[in-house]
Amino acid sequence: MTTEALTPTGRRRIDAKLIRHIAIRYAMVIVLLLVMCFFAYRSARFATLDNGITILIAAAPFALIAIGQTLVILTGGIDLSVGSVIALSSMTGALAAKTFPDQIWIAVIVSVLVGLAAGSINGFVVSVIKVPPFIATLGMLTLASGAAYVVGGGAPINGLPAGFGAIANTRFLGLTIPVILMIVGIVGLGIVMRRTAFGLRIYAVGGNPLAAQIAGIKTGRVLFSVYAISGALAGLSGLMLASRVITGSPTLGQGYELDAIAAVVIGGASLLGGRGTIWGTALGLLLIQTLNNGLDILTVPAYWQDVIKGILIVAAVAVDVWAAKRRA
Repeated sequence: MTTEALTPTGRRRIDAKLIRHIAIRYAMVIVLLLVMCFFAYRSARFATLDNGITILIAAAPFALIAIGQTLVILTGGIDLSVGSVIALSSMTGALAAKTFPDQIWIAVIVSVLVGLAAGSINGFVVSVIKVPPFIATLGMLTLASGAAYVVGGGAPINGLPAGFGAIANTRFLGLTIPVILMIVGIVGLGIVMRRTAFGLRIYAVGGNPLAAQIAGIKTGRVLFSVYAISGALAGLSGLMLASRVITGSPTLGQGYELDAIAAVVIGGASLLGGRGTIWGTALGLLLIQTLNNGLDILTVPAYWQDVIKGILIVAAVAVDVWAAKRRA
């Protein structure tokens, strides 16, 4: 420690640097707490346990696709198809439930497999045929959206058995199944990304694909796997959404891919790949859902909510760029 550091002026400089470092590192947590305090101050309805559970229930389907999107973005890619995959999975799951009303587990398997198949096609096109992720997943977006209408003959699938609705509406320890899946998914994938070789390979591919390949990492396999996982999670999300409203809709999940990408970006991930965390995505998602919930309670019109979310996304990216320059 230098002599200057022992003086009051030196200590003030160190304290200022420490505060600045903490503010940059935990900026999203600070923003989330400020937003929650603001809404709690403006409305007593916001700061209740029931409303907290409502926010978690609303966040659950988005969480599944957001954590899948995180894996894709960490490799430097993007998955625009998850919204349409949700619609296709919800329709196929609803059709399976209607066809086999006494065997609801078939609907669960069908929905997840349909999502997995769509994600695997994306992964194959990106990793083997070398089509840019934006184009590959944009094509799947259109394909899956059309297929969702084909499954239902252009109409929603109604008249589903009560057991299908019980999938998402059953409570355990006060939490619905989608919320439990969200918690398990965030914690599980968070550990995988930080503690396993698979997680390290994803970061390596996103950070420098050529260096990763030279180091012996099968970059094609990594790319294929992240898109397959993203598709499977979108399929599970579609099942949960369809079960919650007890109907299969070809428009279900429309625009969800944008909210998922927003959560990842707001959570601090770089669209260039190689930087981001599952925990950051969870914070970004919670911030978006808290804003949606609080603005609804304050009866702010939906179009103003979109304006606020847009500003938040741009601000988050701007702060991320600024923080990266500060670190450099």
